[in-house]
Amino acid sequence: MKNEVLIPMSAVATATASDGRTRDRVAQLLLERGAATAAELGAELGLSPAAIRKHLDAMLAEQLVEVRVARLAGPRGRGRPAKRFVLTAAARESFPHHYDGIATAALRWIVEQHGPEALSAFASAQVQALEERLKAVILAAGTDPMARAEALAEALTAEGYAASATAIASGGQLCQHHCPVAHVAAEFPQLCDAETEVISRLIGTHVQRLATIAHGDGVCTTHIPATQTTAITVRTDK
Repeated sequence: MKNEVLIPMSAVATATASDGRTRDRVAQLLLERGAATAAELGAELGLSPAAIRKHLDAMLAEQLVEVRVARLAGPRGRGRPAKRFVLTAAARESFPHHYDGIATAALRWIVEQHGPEALSAFASAQVQALEERLKAVILAAGTDPMARAEALAEALTAEGYAASATAIASGGQLCQHHCPVAHVAAEFPQLCDAETEVISRLIGTHVQRLATIAHGDGVCTTHIPATQTTAITVRTDK
């Protein structure tokens, strides 16, 4: 009879916990970046190709991530297009939202008692506090709109929005990969409108909201058109 090697249950539990922590880190990276290849995730986490693919396969099986084929910027060469992984809607739901139920009930009460204008005023007052917290950081970034956008993305990330800013041919793009109030904003878009106005004031130019998580998009995307104007406008009435 061959000798059997028994693996202690404590070792199994430790390995399972370690896998869970790694997958949490993968999910957090995808939340922040929006999409990434297996190679990019492995490099960021210090994992071998085989190790990162093991975790991604498990997350695919659990419907926590899905695959999208990367768009090629230049002429298509040989080989398969790179696969990029993104979080599914179900995975994004696992990140915390801020008291959705009671907040939604409160906003419904405001509309019923005082009308939609009161809700818009409430939304503006709420994001004004965010604007006040971020104003000094944006002013310190200088007058270039993209420099302000990058500073805003970093500040919003600290606020829980997992934001990034990139330059594109038509100007710039601010992406928020997480919305702490997405469920509430799905019913009350005034929250998104007020937030867009704050972004416009802090960047110092007109911006256009192209997509929102609240409306079912994977990322809140705000376009920052190329402009010659460098003046910045921020609230100074407080």
